[in-house]
Amino acid sequence: MASIKNLKKDINYTLGDIIGYASEKVDLKGENKEVEAVIDETINTFDDLIGKINAKGVENKKAHYKQVSAELETRANELIAKINKI
Repeated sequence: MASIKNLKKDINYTLGDIIGYASEKVDLKGENKEVEAVIDETINTFDDLIGKINAKGVENKKAHYKQVSAELETRANELIAKINKI
């Protein structure tokens, strides 16, 4: 169970940091619309990943959680790239 708890923390901290980083862009550049879109996408990513963790009836839980972790890394990198383009 500790790995599920750690995965949830990783999702929360990683996506929270991305939202904080995006918020800094608003302060520095004043690009509200683009940054708000990335923040909304980050929130949707959070909801999606937490939903996958809480999914019932997963046959191979270990593989499932590894996939969610890999997806977190991929999606976080995509979100950071979007923020850096602003």
